[in-house]
Amino acid sequence: MRLPWQTFLDRVGERGDYPTPHEAERAARTVLALLGAHLVGDVRAALAARLPETFAVVLLNPLQAAEPLSPERFVRATAAWIEGATEQTAAWDVSAVLSTVADAAGEELTSRMLLQLPPGYDVLFGRPHSV
Repeated sequence: MRLPWQTFLDRVGERGDYPTPHEAERAARTVLALLGAHLVGDVRAALAARLPETFAVVLLNPLQAAEPLSPERFVRATAAWIEGATEQTAAWDVSAVLSTVADAAGEELTSRMLLQLPPGYDVLFGRPHSV
């Protein structure tokens, strides 16, 4: 079931403690674009089907990644794409978005996503040791 746009954005906003919906949306777009470069096949399609349509398009048209990024490099890449972000604020952004993604995806799909990602992403999704 597709999560409604406002519900997704509200959850990201609450978890990221963003002062405006615009900031929550910016974080969601950036993180989902980077995540989309790391997921393939039916896992990416299944996740897209559970996200609000606008964010599903972002996930399905990802930023290009030459290689899978470790969790640390994923956070650094997020910081590079968000104006004024630091690695610390980017880690906050990634966690707010990916924990919301995990809730939308459910446990089974989240586990399948984590199998496609380098070790350590479970913490970013708010699911330590879930694989």
